[in-house]
Amino acid sequence: MEFDPAGADLSLASLFAGWALADELQRRLVADGFEDTRFADGVIFQHLVSGPVTISTLAERLGVTQQAASKSVVDLEKRGYLTREPDPADARVRNVVLTQRGQSVIAAARRHRAALDAELRRALGNERIDAARLLLLDTINHLGATPSLRARAVRPPR
Repeated sequence: MEFDPAGADLSLASLFAGWALADELQRRLVADGFEDTRFADGVIFQHLVSGPVTISTLAERLGVTQQAASKSVVDLEKRGYLTREPDPADARVRNVVLTQRGQSVIAAARRHRAALDAELRRALGNERIDAARLLLLDTINHLGATPSLRARAVRPPR
């Protein structure tokens, strides 16, 4: 039986819209030369935009073991998005830091999200986009997820 997207409930419609937007963002990042970036990288990046953190702090914020956080950091280091540097206050401590490439992919993603918003506004109208955005934000708030968003503790569903 073929699935009719028009019959999707709010949960599925918002999920599918999010995936479509994420896929388009990813396509644009690849065109910018970030062909090795992944959607899941943003889960790590969100904890580094405000400054360096230790692996243990990163692990705590992600809700994973230090080993799992370290594995993700090593992968992102190999791809040139992160580096580890000694803490200026304690040389025994190493901080995870965004590299210039890491900062560049975040800036590019922000630019592309703004461009997608503008494109959707031209295609669908400001009122519809504003109403959809407000509905989704109200849903997030109603379900109690606003604090995790404010704390930059967004994670994929378990």
